Amino acid sequence: MDMNIAVRNEIYEHAKQWVYEAGELIRQKINDPMTIETKAHAKDLVTTVDKETEYFLAENIRKTYPDHLLFSEEGYGDDVTSLDGTVWIVDPIDGTMNFVQQRRNFAISIGIFHQGIGEIGFVYDVMADVLYSAKRNEGAYKNDEKLSPLKQDLNLEEAVLGLNHKWLCENSVIDEKVVQQLVEKARGARAYGSAALKLAYVSEGIVDGYLTMNLAPWDIAGGMILANEVGAVTTNLSGGEVNMLKNDCSLTCHPAIQNEIIQDFLVKGLK
Repeated sequence: MDMNIAVRNEIYEHAKQWVYEAGELIRQKINDPMTIETKAHAKDLVTTVDKETEYFLAENIRKTYPDHLLFSEEGYGDDVTSLDGTVWIVDPIDGTMNFVQQRRNFAISIGIFHQGIGEIGFVYDVMADVLYSAKRNEGAYKNDEKLSPLKQDLNLEEAVLGLNHKWLCENSVIDEKVVQQLVEKARGARAYGSAALKLAYVSEGIVDGYLTMNLAPWDIAGGMILANEVGAVTTNLSGGEVNMLKNDCSLTCHPAIQNEIIQDFLVKGLK
């Protein structure tokens, strides 16, 4: 059953307020001494600010919507095994390494799903104070400015792609030489260190595609909803549906270049 529009608008307004409040909390703490820990490996960082931000969002969600579920990164979420009902997929700080090293280029990301369908998306560039937001079938916005639908036609030779440099090194997912050929054919490639921001840039039309390697649902949930609202398409590397309950690889891009990227490069290179 579709989410009631009045209910969706109410959830959107609450979430928007909490995202702004969480961003202000982060900005207040940005120059404080940081406690930095590693998770799975030395490049997988978490700080007390990540945890405090998630706790703030989790408390507000549970207090206001006790029947909703929270699927999140830093330990305050529920044990989510399906997207039945209403599920908030939250990354309190996407781009923690940027947060630690640069004090910028990170985002709060929220994707709100109802019965498996992405209904509301937020990506908040905290230090730039830029909020990307979307409601399903109502377009995407950058602050209060509605973003234009993606232009009709695009050639891969004119496309700028977002991808992590790990794709160009030997890896367990794909033959790196095939990705090197893809990068050579495209107009350019960019790495920003935040999946959420890259997907927001796809929605803005300043990046034409974004390739992710084994990212968690909370890395992409908010930004994917944004990008899809302006006409971008999201699949796994072979063109199927992305699994939003576990780590997966994905391609979000302009529909005019999707088939060529998947068939001529990704499918050929998959291990």
